[in-house]
Amino acid sequence: MTATTLLLVRHGETAWNAEHRIQGHLDIPLSPSGIQQATRLAKRLAGTPIDAIYSSELARAWLTAEPLAARVGVPIVAETRLRERSFGIFEGLTLDEIATRHPDGFRRWREREPSWAIDGGESGQQLIDRVLAALHDIVTRHRGGTVVAVTHGGVLDVVYRTARQLPWSAPREHQMLNAGVNLLSAQT
Repeated sequence: MTATTLLLVRHGETAWNAEHRIQGHLDIPLSPSGIQQATRLAKRLAGTPIDAIYSSELARAWLTAEPLAARVGVPIVAETRLRERSFGIFEGLTLDEIATRHPDGFRRWREREPSWAIDGGESGQQLIDRVLAALHDIVTRHRGGTVVAVTHGGVLDVVYRTARQLPWSAPREHQMLNAGVNLLSAQT
């Protein structure tokens, strides 16, 4: 078996992160703080041998990956399957607004029913399936290498739960920090 190292990074902060506003597939850029986080990320990983950099094509992830790619001289590969979950009618709303405007949907989302899809969005199972397929393909392409994947909190939640063998319905007890680096060794 060959180990592939995955450095999974959540995008830098956006103004909407600070407001606890759901972004989903909406293309929100980094805040000034997020730009600083991306710069610090590039400095932190500068000495790491990196074979490939993948990113969600959404601006907040792509702009987080750019300083690292420039610093280490590795191009960014767009991978749409690393996008955040499509939150449909929840996108653009704060948690309080969702709870008030869509109480049944908010409850079902918080209960984490894998088969339930947000109106206009995707189900938890659809998210899980696409994320795991993307990571499988990336690991297969770069067997034995080190790969950075810049992505979103929901994607990292899927990876964390899968690696820890936690059910989708379990309450989230782990943090997904902006510009945080998560190390995963995948055996192939």
